[in-house]
Amino acid sequence: MKGKTPDGDHLVGRLGTIIATERAGRGLSIDELARRAGISSGLLSQLERGIGNPSIETLGNIAGALGLSLGSFFLGANDDADGVVHPHTRARLVLADQNLTYQLLVPDLKGALSMLYIEVPAHFSNEHAPFSHTGEEVLFILQGRLEVHVGNLVRTLEKGDSMRFASITEHWYRSFDEDVISITAMTPPSF
Repeated sequence: MKGKTPDGDHLVGRLGTIIATERAGRGLSIDELARRAGISSGLLSQLERGIGNPSIETLGNIAGALGLSLGSFFLGANDDADGVVHPHTRARLVLADQNLTYQLLVPDLKGALSMLYIEVPAHFSNEHAPFSHTGEEVLFILQGRLEVHVGNLVRTLEKGDSMRFASITEHWYRSFDEDVISITAMTPPSF
């Protein structure tokens, strides 16, 4: 897993610009958006200035308060004229505080299907902030071992394993002593 890099700093700064632009476009003050998102004004101000990096839960709260999907915060320029996404043009969402990286494997989130390349660090868990969204999801493990919780069902997936589930059911993940790389497909796109 990569730590915070100058490129990561650049992406965090661009994420802050997106948040500030969306907030200002809706005529919201920092205090009002922070209140709606359930975070402190100081944290929101720091994020808008490119200082720090939000957790996925915080970013989800900000997206919800702005009426956006979490996928609206993906950064990068895709050259999708021919529908091809090259590794250097993938839109990214980097959450440095959790050392998570999401990359879009599709040009955008406008189609009926989305695919993500996800890098999960060792000893990660989102048990206290599970995901739940409409549709269906497939998870495929490229590297490492991941414990997958879907409702009361618990499965451990290893390299080469895949799992399909109804994503409306709360789901969360736990990694072990090694980094995990996975590909997730969702229909409809709900990230």
